[in-house]
Amino acid sequence: MAEPIYRRVVIKLSGEYFAGSHSFGMDQPTIDRIAGDLIAARQLGVEVAVVVGGGNLVRGVEISSRGVSRPVGDTMGMLATVMNCLALEAALERKGQPARTLSAFVMPEVCELYTRSTAFRYLAEGRIILLGGGTGNPFFTTDTTAVLRAAEIGAQAVLKATNVDGVYNADPKKDPSAKRFERLTHSQALEGGYKVMDATAFALARETSLPIIVFSIAEPGSVGAILRGMGRGTVVAG
Repeated sequence: MAEPIYRRVVIKLSGEYFAGSHSFGMDQPTIDRIAGDLIAARQLGVEVAVVVGGGNLVRGVEISSRGVSRPVGDTMGMLATVMNCLALEAALERKGQPARTLSAFVMPEVCELYTRSTAFRYLAEGRIILLGGGTGNPFFTTDTTAVLRAAEIGAQAVLKATNVDGVYNADPKKDPSAKRFERLTHSQALEGGYKVMDATAFALARETSLPIIVFSIAEPGSVGAILRGMGRGTVVAG
């Protein structure tokens, strides 16, 4: 088996994916399958941190469009990410993999507060760390959170797990002729306006020289394949 090309990564998971085939909520078989993929990645000797969205439970922008202020709506969305982290932590622990949820919010009865030193300690212990609560501030997405946390903990890459196998020049679900890019620079991703990640995340990745690998989480084993440089996806770097 090929050795992993990264030794510490942040994996960004979409909250919507936690709903499985449903439009809302948590689908336990899907969460269990994701947990299995993360454990396989950890067994390669890779230190794994995970940032999870909250769109399967609450989307702050949508809440705000109904009359709630954007800061309040975004806070609700950030709390939803903590719920997803706790669900994933439980799935990992059931499978025998030590994990720990760390939140950008102070909520001691629920989970620990995220700090760099705490993250480093748990990674060194072999735990998978689950980073909830976004950045702790409204107006920032969990994509930006993933890049920010990766820069803070010295990760070598951000793995953006989606429903498509990379970045395309058009929506491949709507346009059969859409072209998938093997590689893009951060500047090309920004200038192209590709929606797979928000502009702030791409800009921060460029500033911190962090590669982003966009791939599909739909296939079991996809995380491990990407870590070994064998998976199908788009590398955004340089």
